[in-house]
Amino acid sequence: MEIDRKNHWETVYETKQPDEVSWTQENPKTSIDFIHETFLDKTAKIIDIGGGDSKLVDYLLADGYENITVLDISANALVRAKKRLGKNAEKVTWIVSDITEFKPETSYDIWHDRATFHFLTTSEQIKTYVKIIEKWVNDYLIIGTFSENGPKKCSGLDIKQYSDIALENQFSNGFVKLKCITEDHTTPFETKQNFTFCTFKKIK
Repeated sequence: MEIDRKNHWETVYETKQPDEVSWTQENPKTSIDFIHETFLDKTAKIIDIGGGDSKLVDYLLADGYENITVLDISANALVRAKKRLGKNAEKVTWIVSDITEFKPETSYDIWHDRATFHFLTTSEQIKTYVKIIEKWVNDYLIIGTFSENGPKKCSGLDIKQYSDIALENQFSNGFVKLKCITEDHTTPFETKQNFTFCTFKKIK
């Protein structure tokens, strides 16, 4: 199953352009706003989980953030992002890993995940993810998933929908909820996907 998942995403990023996949955002405004609202300084260690070839990293670099890591299961996705960034790619740490197999070597001040967590559909996968963040996140968890009014599948794969309360329940052991919103993401094909987006603060 793990191998299949990797192959699935490598193929997606090998065969489809950004305007051919539903998650593409020209401007990841909500993610940027939520990161700004942590009020951490520009040296904060930020990791973007399942970042793929998302433009979040472009905006963070332009904003002056200095410690950015992008993790994705697909090497092809990260190659595309690096190409797009050119010389700026050298300022970023790139990690190819399935999130459930990720072995961090450092802790992170901000853990950002837009639309990776909802692909974890077994209790085992979810437990693994939660354990990783409880151990390796210093300050903030920013997470976006499909809401209960969102799609049930993405890229041909089943996903798990979350309300803000369901997300809060998953992370209540180590984190306290600061803010949740639901919002529509308009895909490149002009369809709408409803997301739940939350910020959590680490309980110290």
